[in-house]
Amino acid sequence: MKGTVRSNETRVFPRFLNLDYPSIESGEGVWLMATDGRRILDACSGGAMVTCLGHAVPELIAAAEGQASRIAYFYNHHFTSEPQELLADRVIEVVAPEMARVRFVSGGSEAVETALQVARIYQVDRGQPDRWRVISPAQAYHGSTMGTLALNGRPRFQEPYGPYLAEHLHIPPSTWRFDPSGEAALRELDRLLEQHGDTVAAFFCEPVSAAALPGYSPPGRFWEGLAERRDEHGFLVCFDEVVTGVGRTGTWLAAHQLPIEPDVVAVGKGLGAGHAPLGAVLCRQHVYDTIDRGSREFDLGHTWDGAPLSSAVGLAVLDLMVSRGLVERVRELGPGFLADVEKALSGSELVREVRGRGLLVGVELVDPRDGESFLPVEMDVAALVDDTALEHGLLVTSTHPQADGYAGDQVLLAPAFTSAEEELAQMVERLARTLEDVEGEIKRALGNTAPTP
Repeated sequence: MKGTVRSNETRVFPRFLNLDYPSIESGEGVWLMATDGRRILDACSGGAMVTCLGHAVPELIAAAEGQASRIAYFYNHHFTSEPQELLADRVIEVVAPEMARVRFVSGGSEAVETALQVARIYQVDRGQPDRWRVISPAQAYHGSTMGTLALNGRPRFQEPYGPYLAEHLHIPPSTWRFDPSGEAALRELDRLLEQHGDTVAAFFCEPVSAAALPGYSPPGRFWEGLAERRDEHGFLVCFDEVVTGVGRTGTWLAAHQLPIEPDVVAVGKGLGAGHAPLGAVLCRQHVYDTIDRGSREFDLGHTWDGAPLSSAVGLAVLDLMVSRGLVERVRELGPGFLADVEKALSGSELVREVRGRGLLVGVELVDPRDGESFLPVEMDVAALVDDTALEHGLLVTSTHPQADGYAGDQVLLAPAFTSAEEELAQMVERLARTLEDVEGEIKRALGNTAPTP
């Protein structure tokens, strides 16, 4: 197969119809091998923060092969299996001892959608059927289903699907640009609760953001205020830990680093580590007990929920993380990795902020003419960063949300937990060269013009 496939040369319906796609034939550790011979250093765990243990992990391959030789699939509406039961025990014991129950799904969007359904059923079963709305930070990404698309407050991101989406409520993010203390977000939350409190079922958010606002977390005051308002108003706090769960931030859940305890948590990506499609929803005892005393039913599900093959791989993932102490390794490497990125980019007029936890780092880009404004939307600097990074043999993931008004171009780093320190250093060095090239190109394009107010 040739090295690059154009969208007009394939029968695949690609994500972007105007891009040329490099063809990858294999992967090993944190390296991707293209069919044209290029070796690409993977600084984003497969591009979607999934392959947290690297590519082609022998233990995970063996787990999948061994389970497939016995039975790969049946619908868990009818049966259960030892892999699913063992994985449920392992998730509660290792990842989240504070949780009571776990339901397995195929991935992140399904996990968040299921968490949304759990929140709704909980409110109905406790005699609050009018509670259906969700409040969430506006600058977010929670998935690509119609239910999860409605959870963010980004109009341009939701177009043209608006007619299908529920009308949820949103607060602005507590960033340096809008609300560094978190107090403005709490005031807006109070306003929404005053107007709609009797219909609010849950507050949904990422404890540490990933795709939409990489490496960002609200200040402690916001989390404390959210906990107070949950107690007062009776909504659930649901965490989207599809990216951050299972060790990405240096603890099994990012929630474990915050002054609040969520009622429901959605995890994904790292649970299957890119070797099986797998996600999960975890809930506390009081949530499960309410449903158990009420309808005693959660009939909605997906085809591969809890399938033996996926469960066996998930069990191998957790066993490998525990035996190698990989979550502890992320916790130890994270501060140094963040500091190295900050140092390497410290002279860039394009970079306003470097932030993150564990091996999840975000780089916020701004207009170099004033060091503050959003970059012009039409320049699509995020795409320029990704393309330039590939020229330097580096895979990163960048986002371009200026049109929504809450954040500018962002770059995300999320390397595998197994990355060698030398490989992490290479990622930082290649990123610095990438942004140096991008900054030069941007400055030439902007010339002596002034930033748009």
